[in-house]
Amino acid sequence: QVQLVESGGGLVQTGGSLRLSCAASGRTGVMAWFRQAPGKEREFAAGISGSGEHKYYADSVKGRFTISRDNAKNAMYLQMSSLEPEDTAVYYCATKPAPFLYSNDWVPSRYDYWGQGTQVTVSS
Repeated sequence: QVQLVESGGGLVQTGGSLRLSCAASGRTGVMAWFRQAPGKEREFAAGISGSGEHKYYADSVKGRFTISRDNAKNAMYLQMSSLEPEDTAVYYCATKPAPFLYSNDWVPSRYDYWGQGTQVTVSS
């Protein structure tokens, strides 16, 4: 069983930055950040392979968000810059045992474990 705990969310103005963290207990493979805005489906933001070598971003965040992980600490991060009101959502950390990142790993059902989420609010 893997437990994931997100932190680092908050209120920020348009153009600001935030850094989210995901602390994991247990063995993790591919890790990813998803987000869900009110009234919308959960959507993929970024994913990272087990080694950290390969990364994959949604078009909506590419160039603004950076995903990383520290396997020694069993943690994952999301550095978010140039934030926009459209980035307002609950951000979730997810993982699955397989270490290799595939092009269809944007699908939520491919992940076995989820955190409780952390709220990010971007004010205009």
